[in-house]
Amino acid sequence: MAVRVQHSIQRNGLRLLSSPSLYNSIHSSRKNRTHFRPKWNPPSSRGALYCTCTRSEQEPFVLTTPLYYRLLSKKVVFITGTDEHGEKIATAAAAQGSSPSEHCAVVSQAYKALWNDLDIAYDKFIRTTDPKHEAIVKEFYSKVLASGDIYRADYEGLYCVNCEDYKVDENELLENNSCPLHLKPCDLRKEDNYFFALSKYQKRLEETLVQSPDFVQPSFRLNEVQSWIRSGLKRLLYFPSSGGLGYISALSEDEEQPNLQAAVSSGWPASLHLIGKDILRFHAVYWPAMLMSAGLSLPKKVFGHGFLTKDGMKMGKSLGNTLEPNDLVDRFGSDAIRYFFIREVEFGNDGDYSEDRFINISNAHLANTIGNLLNRTLGLLKKNCKSTLAFDSAVAAEGNAFKENVEKLVEKARLQYEKLSLSSACEAVLEIGNAGNVYIDERAPWSLFKQGDAAFEAAAKDLVIVLEAMRIIAIALSPKDTKWGGLKGGQVMAQPTPVFAKVESRLEGDGTAMTNKVGKKKERRQQSQGLAEA
Repeated sequence: MAVRVQHSIQRNGLRLLSSPSLYNSIHSSRKNRTHFRPKWNPPSSRGALYCTCTRSEQEPFVLTTPLYYRLLSKKVVFITGTDEHGEKIATAAAAQGSSPSEHCAVVSQAYKALWNDLDIAYDKFIRTTDPKHEAIVKEFYSKVLASGDIYRADYEGLYCVNCEDYKVDENELLENNSCPLHLKPCDLRKEDNYFFALSKYQKRLEETLVQSPDFVQPSFRLNEVQSWIRSGLKRLLYFPSSGGLGYISALSEDEEQPNLQAAVSSGWPASLHLIGKDILRFHAVYWPAMLMSAGLSLPKKVFGHGFLTKDGMKMGKSLGNTLEPNDLVDRFGSDAIRYFFIREVEFGNDGDYSEDRFINISNAHLANTIGNLLNRTLGLLKKNCKSTLAFDSAVAAEGNAFKENVEKLVEKARLQYEKLSLSSACEAVLEIGNAGNVYIDERAPWSLFKQGDAAFEAAAKDLVIVLEAMRIIAIALSPKDTKWGGLKGGQVMAQPTPVFAKVESRLEGDGTAMTNKVGKKKERRQQSQGLAEA
């Protein structure tokens, strides 16, 4: 899957906390809705996010991911899609009594419906069975073939259908030769097929990790990769499917004839691969070796993230504890879901979902710290200023220490984003909300309004200052758009209505949960159910 984004930012600030509902509450007079690009992780899906950033070197920034991430953009061309090759797809289709192409069409439609529910806007949906993608795949493999790295041979070994890979280190397997990831027995196979000469690139891979120690992150993932390579890449790699090349083919323009060099020139190499730990070996060992074979540059960094558990347990159908994304969206809204996973999951490690924890975080951070601050500020603005800003925020904050504090927190968050410390960046955003609550309590503009004259003017400025801080929280950390001064005098603000309502536990009240329905159509929910099974 691929995502293409064109935008101008400074130093690649990731915008992962953006709240459409909060932003719209502040900018009631603006039509352009700010979209957050969330993530949802069907294991082993692959994707790419491409963006052209304004940097001193004028170099492109390409981010690929098996999830769904976003950068703040001015102009967005969002490309996503599905990898439709592999034995497990054929198996799943047969189980449904359909052909692989029919099965993939259903799954693709389900993804589209789910992304719609999660507020993920895209411009193009790519499928790896597309003829343009296949043309680039053929050209790429012709280069690998010309390097003498593809050959035909017999091979016998233990094969995991779900991993789509032979288990070259049988010591990693569990009892009954079961895959440690999928917990299913591997098949003993002997077949005549085409293979890739992986061992030829062992030394170059070792040198890459020495010369570029940040190539694989976090550091404990690097240790895993080094261990794999040190154990010896002597056995032949079963030549993988074409899914990885979606990272490159996604860079092609629609009107172009499919051409590998043109696609590469449009943004390769990737600045960052964001991938799940289950496909770390492919992205940090196999894929770089194939790129070397084809004479193409390696991505600059590979970052492997963890998995989600629920209530401390691995999720699975047999345990009956899987998370249905549509149920979460219908009950809580997409803003709260995105906030929780970014705030509570230390990026790179496994993360746990607990509904009690979710409710506590949502209520404390969103409903209380952020939502209540916005609502009472807008209420004061409506009562005393007819919901209209009396000053530009830049003018209102002249000489005000609160503005400097917010700017320091924005910089703190930006630095954390650059390190992919998303939870820490989120904490910095919340600090702005906490500081805003302290500021408005200390300033007590409700009292100043009653005094009139200069005090009234000071109170009006205080409201503008707090709302500017809320605007920055809503934009959520693009270094460009979080610059103080976005609100202008004369702007009419939204009416004071709750943005983040408090959420009740299922066991509270009359025994039912407050659902926070967001008006999604039932038929779209039905379409995207069962994505995990597909």
